[in-house]
Amino acid sequence: MWYVMQVRSGMEESIRLQCRKKIPEQVLKDCFIPMGEVQRKYHGEWHKMLKPLFPGYLFMITDRLEELRIRLQKVDGLTKLLGTGDDIVPLTEEEVMFMVRFGGEEQIVRISKGILEGSQVRVVSGPLVGMEGSIQKINYHKRMAYLKTHMFGREQEIKIGLEVVMPKS
Repeated sequence: MWYVMQVRSGMEESIRLQCRKKIPEQVLKDCFIPMGEVQRKYHGEWHKMLKPLFPGYLFMITDRLEELRIRLQKVDGLTKLLGTGDDIVPLTEEEVMFMVRFGGEEQIVRISKGILEGSQVRVVSGPLVGMEGSIQKINYHKRMAYLKTHMFGREQEIKIGLEVVMPKS
């Protein structure tokens, strides 16, 4: 099952490394930070970088939740495992499928590419192919698409890299 742990934003990698070091693989099958590939312009050129897709959250895969909870008490900086009330709730099958579809095995959401056709964008490559209807807005200047998705029991806005080119005439 996939679970989500809330941590202080900016501390994701530090806590991920602690979990890997202090919790055996039999208990914690995987611990990762879903990343999104984005582009930033500096020194007059565009550069690709990776940013956390969900800042302040760490994803964990385990089938031994109680043992994981006990071992997490030795990890500095974690806030809590997400759930409702006192119950820790795993991601739904739909949420897991969304994460796998967008991030693949490595959990890195690559930059999509699109073509401007009139006033509409048609995505031609990347994880946003066929998802044009889910895009809430596009910031062409920052090369970013904003999507709303249901995750962690509520609506989340996520930013995904989208490079839009004008068609050749």
